Amino acid sequence: MLRAIFFDIDDTLYSTSEFSEIARSNAIDAMIEAGLSLSKDQVLVELEEVIREFSANYEHHYDKLLLRIPKRYYKGVNPAILVAAGVIAYHETKIRQLAPYEDAIEVLRLLSKTNLILGIITEGLEVKQAEKLVRMRITQYLSPNAIFISHQLGISKPNPKLYQRACSDLNIKPAETMYVGDNPVNDIDPPNSLGIITVRMRRGGKYQLDEGRTKPHREVQNFWDLLDYLRQERLVEI
Repeated sequence: MLRAIFFDIDDTLYSTSEFSEIARSNAIDAMIEAGLSLSKDQVLVELEEVIREFSANYEHHYDKLLLRIPKRYYKGVNPAILVAAGVIAYHETKIRQLAPYEDAIEVLRLLSKTNLILGIITEGLEVKQAEKLVRMRITQYLSPNAIFISHQLGISKPNPKLYQRACSDLNIKPAETMYVGDNPVNDIDPPNSLGIITVRMRRGGKYQLDEGRTKPHREVQNFWDLLDYLRQERLVEI
């Protein structure tokens, strides 16, 4: 019998790609309004390059952005004001628009009424990933001891040890565990190597067209599909 289901966060519980696009757009608008004299398209191209080079988890994107832009484009403006404007606009977008998929909330609510352990295995900075869970108001459906964040553990995806650690800490076998994620290389291949049941959430996002070395046990497009799979295979009683 299935004893635990772990979920990825980004582009699994919510549309990270869509949110990031909106938040970065709002941040650039704010920086231009604060005195940055470049077109939005020019700034966006430079910001996307910064993110590619320093990763999405880097905490000083806007500082690096201004270092790459000639100072004549913000002459007479304190660069700290521009950075602050961008950061505030990004965080205000979080308050307004960082929300889980509606079907994710509904299915998590249903699953939380079963005997299953519901948890998270995610790649990223611990406070940043934890903030997403809190803002999305889904911690109430999760087992408190079943949240595993890579930077908190010192193990990064795609190292299978991250998934192994989650099973070990909760004293469950990989064969009794399911993992749901969107990235075939990080979220499917490693747990497959341990014998964990894998489900690929193929709903969109930057990994939509990517393929890994191995196939998931099931592909789904939303959480209702996931629930149907659990019922069809009699992995859970709801």
